[in-house]
Amino acid sequence: MRILFIGDIVGSPGRKIVHDRLADILTQREIDLCIANGENSASGFGITPRIAQDLLAEGVEVITGGNHIWDRREILDFFPHEPRLLRPANFPSGSPGSGLFVGCAKNGVAYAVLNLQGRTFMTPLDDPFRKALEELSKIPPEVKVIFVDMHAETTSEKQAMGWYLDGKVSAVVGTHTHVPTADSRVLPGGTAYITDVGMTGPHDSVIGMEKEGALKRFLDALPARFVVAEHDVQMNAVLIDVDESTGRARSIDRLNFRLD
Repeated sequence: MRILFIGDIVGSPGRKIVHDRLADILTQREIDLCIANGENSASGFGITPRIAQDLLAEGVEVITGGNHIWDRREILDFFPHEPRLLRPANFPSGSPGSGLFVGCAKNGVAYAVLNLQGRTFMTPLDDPFRKALEELSKIPPEVKVIFVDMHAETTSEKQAMGWYLDGKVSAVVGTHTHVPTADSRVLPGGTAYITDVGMTGPHDSVIGMEKEGALKRFLDALPARFVVAEHDVQMNAVLIDVDESTGRARSIDRLNFRLD
């Protein structure tokens, strides 16, 4: 089973490359399941119902989130209507939506997607490690292919989650920092891992935002308006091959596509 995960989609440039390139990528790479992190897809902060619907219509089958998932308040009422849009499972009890989705891929194989968020240098939430096991216990035993998006700030917390879930899930991929890491590998227990997939959006930027605003914030420590940049639009992604009978990953490959 071939799974494509698309790193954090940032603003309209990120949405455009998904719109323009994804259909061909899914066909050419013979993708069975496509997942994307969409929490920055609305002008760099949050996601709207329309954007979520557009991404799902364009071939993304599950959308994961993170710390910006609530930035557009209109998304709150949308969660009950679209289970394929996830927010981190370790958000407080009673939060709209869910952090776990179980579905069936185009090739007929059942799969599960789990979304978690780290706590180091981020808003304090429930323990993602214990929450991971709690959520995994809800997945029917016949579902072998399990994918985890660990949305976190520090490399250490993401690596720790990879080792914690090694052998329990098919893949643990990191999101949030928007900079791809070069440590993709299959761990000894059969779990594909990468600390950060990277960003789908403008790379002539500071993690997707115009350089001037980011530099101003660092230089004078005053509030600055962050605006999504426009140039050098790229899609950072990973392609994971999973043995669907066991759920063990065979390989993980980093991919990069540019907007023509």
